[in-house]
Amino acid sequence: METTFTYDRPVTGKDNIGRRDEVAILVKAIRSGNNIAIYEPAKSGKTSLVRQAMLEIKRTGVQFRSIECSLLGVRSVHDFISRVSATISGIYANTPAERKEFYENYLGSKLPEDSEEQFKAVVQAPYKLAQDKGETIVVVFDEFQDILFIEDAEKKIKWFEEVIKDYEDGLWSRNCSFIWCGSQVNSMKYIFEDMRFFFRIAERIRLRRIPYIEFEDFILRSFLSNGKVIEKELVRSVYDKLGGNAWYVNHFCAICDGLSRGYVTVPVVEESLSSLISIHQPRFISTMHDLTTFQTLLLKAIIDGETMFSSAAVIEHYGLNSSANVRRIKDALCKKEIITFEDDEGAKILDPLFEYWLREFYFI
Repeated sequence: METTFTYDRPVTGKDNIGRRDEVAILVKAIRSGNNIAIYEPAKSGKTSLVRQAMLEIKRTGVQFRSIECSLLGVRSVHDFISRVSATISGIYANTPAERKEFYENYLGSKLPEDSEEQFKAVVQAPYKLAQDKGETIVVVFDEFQDILFIEDAEKKIKWFEEVIKDYEDGLWSRNCSFIWCGSQVNSMKYIFEDMRFFFRIAERIRLRRIPYIEFEDFILRSFLSNGKVIEKELVRSVYDKLGGNAWYVNHFCAICDGLSRGYVTVPVVEESLSSLISIHQPRFISTMHDLTTFQTLLLKAIIDGETMFSSAAVIEHYGLNSSANVRRIKDALCKKEIITFEDDEGAKILDPLFEYWLREFYFI
């Protein structure tokens, strides 16, 4: 189905909306050789942000090379070394002979297999390449939190950090930046905030909620380009229900686009929202089936707007048993990546459509 609303892949250019400030921060960091951590829920725009920043840098005429590597599914040091090595060598070496030489010179193939030395050699490779090739390199690790699945993960992250600190101390070229992205927010917080790895050598970029006015302009123009009209009030209603999430909003609008001719009416909006929810409802139901009664009750308290979860009144009203039990429940929901806690925002359900589904279909 042809549609102007893109939700099935990262977007750049005119389809990338509401991220000007974040893009500017990322561009500045890359051009300064600084490192960035971005941890937001899945489908919140992390990859689109990174690629838009790359596009902005290219437009200024700066030449650089990007290395994008996903750690999804990495469960061991061997997996990590193999995945990163294959990604880097795939960019710089084409023939078997070139790959053999490249592995020896940059990826530590002659070092003890899966050793600390080989691990560090793989992490150092982008710095050495930037220095030897005289080019700027940006290394993007997607789903970086999966490094926690490696046995004795904290030691391995420490190895990674030691390489970065050598760079910060001037032992390597400053024409290299690392961007660590992760969709498991609490796991990334554990790495960067609780354990304080990469402390003061990585800046976190937060993805703010895209302002409504920017969404409104984009949606109205996109529908109009297809010869269709939607009322602003309907756009606002959907924006609020979907928490301003670009992925959900674009998917919703794509469904509307396919169901409508001319005017996007209220029945079309209602049917499109119902379709969007039906796509994700099995996932939501499975999530709730995996929760204990206490965990479900705390979610209900969050939905109701409670903030003082350990207070006697909240514990009694929701049957949460005790303040110690509340702490255990909060930890469990965070580990399941259902909620997170921000110092300035309190408890937050990470998936806005899941939150809407809880309000309208589960807690009724």
